[in-house]
Amino acid sequence: MSGKALEKEFMEYEAVIGLEVHVELSTASKVFCGCSTEFNAPPNTNVCPVCLGMPGVLPVMNRAVVDKAISVGLALNCTVASWSKMDRKNYFYPDLAKNYQISQYDLPLCRAGWLEIDVDGARKRIGITRAHIEEDTARNVHTLGGGDSGVDFNRSGVPLLEIVSEPDLRSGDEAHAYLTALKQILEYLGVSDCNMEEGSLRAEPNVSIRPPGQTELGTKTEVKNVASFSGAHKSIEFEVARQRQVLESGGRVAQETRGWDADRGITVSQRSKESAHDYRYFPEPDLAALAVDEAWVDRIRDAMPELPQARFTRFQKQYELNDFDAGNLTASRATADYFEEAVAAGAPAKQAANWMMGDLQALLTEAKCRIEECKIGPAQLAAMIALIEDGTISGKIAKELLPQMLATGEEPKALVEKKGLVQISDAGELEAVVEQVMADNPGPVNDYRSGKKKTFGFLMGQAMKATEGKGNPKLVSEILKGKLE
Repeated sequence: MSGKALEKEFMEYEAVIGLEVHVELSTASKVFCGCSTEFNAPPNTNVCPVCLGMPGVLPVMNRAVVDKAISVGLALNCTVASWSKMDRKNYFYPDLAKNYQISQYDLPLCRAGWLEIDVDGARKRIGITRAHIEEDTARNVHTLGGGDSGVDFNRSGVPLLEIVSEPDLRSGDEAHAYLTALKQILEYLGVSDCNMEEGSLRAEPNVSIRPPGQTELGTKTEVKNVASFSGAHKSIEFEVARQRQVLESGGRVAQETRGWDADRGITVSQRSKESAHDYRYFPEPDLAALAVDEAWVDRIRDAMPELPQARFTRFQKQYELNDFDAGNLTASRATADYFEEAVAAGAPAKQAANWMMGDLQALLTEAKCRIEECKIGPAQLAAMIALIEDGTISGKIAKELLPQMLATGEEPKALVEKKGLVQISDAGELEAVVEQVMADNPGPVNDYRSGKKKTFGFLMGQAMKATEGKGNPKLVSEILKGKLE
């Protein structure tokens, strides 16, 4: 069945969507052993008897994992349990050497929170059922050639936080907004790099449909192999349309796990969906319960950075920015930090925002460079803006200067002097230029004086061209207008 075959919309059903998000926590060592979590190390080099599942070994909880999990729970308005435990989730698969995964089942560390999202200008609160700690599995490799497959245990035991939402989402757009807001919080906290290409952030939509007004949930399917936010959006939209078509044709939706085929834009059946009892959960006997007192939670709370929504609101008030500017500048912690450092170095807030979201962002995008890697530091951007403000250079010259600053990392003032880019603000020199331009263009001059005011722009352009863009635009405009009138 093709994606186009499912484009027809049926209005008698509403989508009910929940998301399970697995976040790889950025710790130096794994959750239950001292092995490195380095990505892309040679296969099976970051391993030990614990993460290889050897008999008789004992896991030891990594305290940094608990710290990061608590910070996420607090950011998502969850209750942090004073007592929680680890459990064994039993199943057989080649990537799970000991045939069980250490996770949390009935007593998770964080529960009953919420996250607010914006969709089409409306604010909506999405419930968070739980956020619990678990270990990642190994990785099956099917690219060895000759029909051979292998298992790389480097990923086995890497710490994960599974964040499960309530089924409060109603569309692919809402799911995309939820994932975007969640990723932003995780990056602000610094608990994960959220790199979906490396598997640091994995989303699994749970999708069902029901007639509007019905409170009972429909039969759900869980979608796997989603490697991007756009993939999550598309897989949800496809799955909603597929289920509608199944019901419209008199069929029944099967409870199953389906895989997302990004190339074909469809979901495909993988296996019937397991229930909790299929995993035979029982308490992990080799790990003590997690006892988290108020002092521990307070220590984590006190160390947390200002979160995105709070920073957005502050930027609006403190710097008098509109929604668009404040939203763009607080989209990432690195961008927000850069902006505030530029303002602290003397740049007017609005000018700093305009340059960051305009020319600087365009250059970074072209160079495929993140702002934290930018050779133009916040103080250098502020210094360049100061040169515009004091009349040393024009905005046009600044636009030519910025790429050179990005390429070399040099200070703007030094580059201006080296390249001879100082703005011409001598009235006598500019008056001579204007007179020559008027003498060379008698037709446009007469047109202007006869009422065709649009020719002013042409004459202004010629004057700036004559100064090689170095003329003070404001002064050139004043002199030209005075001569013409």
